[in-house]
Amino acid sequence: MPPTFRAPASKASANPAYFEDRMRLSRYFLPTLKETPSEAQIVSHRLMLRAGLIRQHAAGIYNWLPLGYRVLRKVEQIVREEQDRAGAQEILMPSIQSADLWRESGRYDDYGKEMLRITDRHDRDMLFGPTHEEVVTDIFRHNVRSYKDLPLNLYQIQWKFRDEVRPRFGVMRGREFLMKDNYSFDLNQEEARKSYNRMFVAYLRTFERMGLKAIPMQADTGPIGGDLSHEFIVLAETGESEVFVDEKLLEKPIPRDVDYGSDLQPIVDDWTSLFAATDEKYDPSQHPAVGEGIVTARGIEVGHIFYFGTKYSGAMGAVVMGPEGDEAPVHMGSYGIGVSRLVGAIIEASHDDNGIIWPEEVAPYTVGLVNLKVSDTEVTAACDDLYAKLNAAGVETLYDDRDERAGAKFADMDLVGVPWQVVIGPKGLKNGVAEVKNRKTGDREEVSLESVVARFAG
Repeated sequence: MPPTFRAPASKASANPAYFEDRMRLSRYFLPTLKETPSEAQIVSHRLMLRAGLIRQHAAGIYNWLPLGYRVLRKVEQIVREEQDRAGAQEILMPSIQSADLWRESGRYDDYGKEMLRITDRHDRDMLFGPTHEEVVTDIFRHNVRSYKDLPLNLYQIQWKFRDEVRPRFGVMRGREFLMKDNYSFDLNQEEARKSYNRMFVAYLRTFERMGLKAIPMQADTGPIGGDLSHEFIVLAETGESEVFVDEKLLEKPIPRDVDYGSDLQPIVDDWTSLFAATDEKYDPSQHPAVGEGIVTARGIEVGHIFYFGTKYSGAMGAVVMGPEGDEAPVHMGSYGIGVSRLVGAIIEASHDDNGIIWPEEVAPYTVGLVNLKVSDTEVTAACDDLYAKLNAAGVETLYDDRDERAGAKFADMDLVGVPWQVVIGPKGLKNGVAEVKNRKTGDREEVSLESVVARFAG
């Protein structure tokens, strides 16, 4: 008999500590910068470059490096969980689309130069998708026939490309970006409103989980008309636009325990009854004045929800058989969240002079473990032991085991923004303690070495 083939054991299977070792800064790919690159004009761009999260590949197009990619995946996962919770179903549509679909909808010639148009080897017109209304409508019209299959809500998390004439501000306004876009299909406007409300509430929950306060503000609906369009604006001192907000909205609690099968209109009405507008819509002669319950702030758009009725379904023949036996085009809505843009928005809303301050739910690591004296065998043994125990307890830990001076280690930990720093040096080890620092508040305390793991694993 011929010998049985066995694949060679990988480093990971031969040594379970292999993956843990990757989070040692002596081996971690983290190209930090001491100086601010000249091309970075806003805080998030400066800090993402300095902290080694991204590097530019071309104008408005970025490589995501290990630390940045971990944050991006955590933001993506929160978005996914809240979409799933609200009843949306995840799919994945192609980045490269047929121009024929866009000609059906009437948008191919109207979209402008932001659309990257491509011709394949058979001279067929293609494009790199800036959005996916046409593709999802095509999916629906070929697979859904009856009102009994409604409501339906399909979403994806997909890279988009829009050829901005002047890409700037890093991931805040790039040409290639990661986006969550989803599309609802309903029998009529009344049912479409229910789908809209589900996404409205899901968005409030999504941004809160990331440590952000996002305010829904009524947005333009264009030629379709109506009032079913809202932008979600994160308040940040370095925001791109000025906003005017009823101060009651700033303290309004986010609905956490939501029954998405119930009537959510009261929640939406409660939020939208209070004034909130961007500077483009604010008219002091018609709206409440600043100081009279209205505050002004800076804001960053991170999400947009929109009802557009039968605009695409009518043009592309996406119809269903209704309860009376009549065919009618479905009513649609679209809902977008800028996933990669959110990483920049979080930094804009949460940083100080020393670097990023990550909210714990999106932080690349929970704990930054700092070995103050690598040459001291007892200190290194204690740090290695604690690092192994933290990993075993499921605490994501970035371990600075480099032979660097203490000041450089502290500066890098502050720069990358890990929420908690655990510091072990000869003096602390002698007393059986580690120093624990909260990155956000700067508070420090001494904790016994035996209780560190329980402190973060609970």
